[in-house]
Amino acid sequence: MQHISFSFSFIILVLTISHQTASSVLINPTSPSDIINQTCKKCADKSSVFSYSFCSASLKAVPVSRAITNLQGLALVAMELAIENATSTISAIKQLLGNETPAPFDPLSSRCLEDCLELYSDGVETLVGAMVAFLGERYDTARVWLSAVMDAAETCEEGFKEMGREAVNPLETENYRLFQLCDIALCIGHLLTSHEGL
Repeated sequence: MQHISFSFSFIILVLTISHQTASSVLINPTSPSDIINQTCKKCADKSSVFSYSFCSASLKAVPVSRAITNLQGLALVAMELAIENATSTISAIKQLLGNETPAPFDPLSSRCLEDCLELYSDGVETLVGAMVAFLGERYDTARVWLSAVMDAAETCEEGFKEMGREAVNPLETENYRLFQLCDIALCIGHLLTSHEGL
């Protein structure tokens, strides 16, 4: 599946921001970063695995997030970042598997990489579906798909852990980032469906 570019997401976000529906949860921040800070804090308060610092740094790094005035927009930014993470990880895995001389990985590690490649490839498609569901305000559907991608990141991570202490996991950072980015969007989906807002 083709990677969705930030320019396409920017158009989606502008449409989302400018055409807010009655069910939108609006936020009245005193500064652009308040939306991000409030959202990340509320999500971190709800979960022991949610990283406030990762959430805040990731969302603030995207220039378009400075114009967002609702939770839906932040969730879409997180999903776009997750798609970018997964897409770049797919490229990295293919490169790792293509380096045959010298063989950097034993056969078990290579098998884990192949499994992760499949998980990440499916994850990109699932994330695009989650974005479409989110845009259609089908938040429960989006949450199910986001959870599936988080499970995929954990499955990839566990594959290397099961090989023992000798296994080198070249995807540890990517798995963590994908999990956390999906968790941001998942938490926002929960805030929207529970009508908690900020």
